[in-house]
Amino acid sequence: MNTSTRNARLATTTDSDPRWAAVVARDPQAKFYYSVKTTGVYCRPSCSARLPRPENVQFYSTSEDAEKAGFRPCKRCKPNQVSPTEQHAEKIVAACCLIESSEIPPSLELLAQYVGLSTYHFHRVFKAAAGLTPKEYAAAHRHNLVRKSLRKSDTVTQAIYDAGYNSNSRFYGVSNQVLGMTPSNYRAGGTQMDIRFAVGECSLGSILVAQSSLGICAIFLGDDPDSLLCELQDQFPKANLIGGDAGFERLVAKVVGVVEAPALGLDLPLDIRGTTFQKRVWHALRKIPAGSTASYTDVAKLIGSPNSVRAVAQACGANALAVAIPCHRVVRNDGTLSGYRWGVERKRALLKKEAGK
Repeated sequence: MNTSTRNARLATTTDSDPRWAAVVARDPQAKFYYSVKTTGVYCRPSCSARLPRPENVQFYSTSEDAEKAGFRPCKRCKPNQVSPTEQHAEKIVAACCLIESSEIPPSLELLAQYVGLSTYHFHRVFKAAAGLTPKEYAAAHRHNLVRKSLRKSDTVTQAIYDAGYNSNSRFYGVSNQVLGMTPSNYRAGGTQMDIRFAVGECSLGSILVAQSSLGICAIFLGDDPDSLLCELQDQFPKANLIGGDAGFERLVAKVVGVVEAPALGLDLPLDIRGTTFQKRVWHALRKIPAGSTASYTDVAKLIGSPNSVRAVAQACGANALAVAIPCHRVVRNDGTLSGYRWGVERKRALLKKEAGK
């Protein structure tokens, strides 16, 4: 085999590997390393160095593997050192704890000073780790407090003040965005909230798609349409469930198209309901590129909570938006498939679709 033919085959092999797409995108969340034969160095996928030719690239799971193969660490991305994301993880966790323990949301300047970073740098690394700006995180935390208070307080007004709002008008101005309904209806368990839904079929079995006034609020997969409807009723026990019309059927067809080709992504508004922590996890999942996977440990580190691996797994299990929030891309540390709300076989099938198999 001549050199040009051999290089062409090597390039084809690299091009077809999902990890190469992460290198091309300089994905900071990708958890592997690559070496470049012509320079003798190995890098992180996010390295800003000039993109190598694919036939000169080899992939490794760890930096140790790359060094055993005879490559030295890149001086630009320093792949043998703790990544910037991991360096800042403890600072971000400390900032989150301060936000959650403060009666009045602390200012950006105070948070940055508390963790020892400049205001600009802190804002950037906080959003990269948590998926939200400090202001958005503080607002989400207060919104969660309102939801909890509405379930146990004697009055709506008491719940609003218990959550740290100093006036009713300030909360009512954003209540529909926060709760998807008025505070009174939320306290009553979703009474009077309309949710349109329809059930269709796809290569993975039956699929139910539901939409509130804010966006798609449920995408369920299963074998039995009736069971999917029961699951929707359990999720929204006091809402008005309305069967979708022909227009809604077209929306379902669009979701089915994403199931069949997950790499396309879903460009529809989502009504994402969960705790602040769950939303941080789900935001991180949506940043995992199609064709790639991440471990529960990886996701925990990405959101700045490296000790919350079990909570990350629970958040994946609580995801009600199959494919739109790609919890199927999260695997065990050794790369094997773990549980999936809609069945491990469906998880395997989705990953195969994304890998082009």
